[in-house]
Amino acid sequence: MAETKIPKATAKRLPIYYRYLNILHDSDKNRVSSTELSEAVKVDSATIRRDFSYFGALGKRGYGYDVDSLLKFFKKILNQDKLTNAALIGVGNLGNALLNFNFHQNSNVRISAAFDVRPDLANTVQSGVPIYPMSELRKQLEDQQIKIVILTVPESVAQNVTDDAIAGGVRGILNFTPLRVSVPTNVRVQNVDLTNELQTLIYFLDHYNEEE
Repeated sequence: MAETKIPKATAKRLPIYYRYLNILHDSDKNRVSSTELSEAVKVDSATIRRDFSYFGALGKRGYGYDVDSLLKFFKKILNQDKLTNAALIGVGNLGNALLNFNFHQNSNVRISAAFDVRPDLANTVQSGVPIYPMSELRKQLEDQQIKIVILTVPESVAQNVTDDAIAGGVRGILNFTPLRVSVPTNVRVQNVDLTNELQTLIYFLDHYNEEE
């Protein structure tokens, strides 16, 4: 059976739905309507119904959605049964904060290795994660079969580090650097530009009033 291709915007909302469904499950709630889900996740109900429609009939008119069934479905879609190891490249201020963030508590992702250029950090363990020198990047990625990296290095070295990571077999990059790195077509990059997000927020505050 061919894999269902869904819009990127829908794909980005799936983890949001999954997280709230877990909350409902933990609260012993058996069913939820698209309206209830809409109020909780701040996505309009028509969009939710359209998102779910890409996967077939997940709910029933007049009944809503069965929480357990929906949770099991999204758990499978998001590969929540499979633990995914990621590597952190760059253990500076932001990198250190991410290292201390417990991804595994709320998802199926954990940081299993980190890399940094500083000799005082190399070959140490920080927050339960081994730190390797950058010279071992490619080897460790290959040996540990890590396919996802979180990039928090200076902009000046971001492309070179990206190239090394791809040479080590990486297929996905969460990029916190300002540089839009170049990658082959078989590698996916998610850019997280905190400065851009803050500037966008300030723009909306300055140019859109509450009535709009």
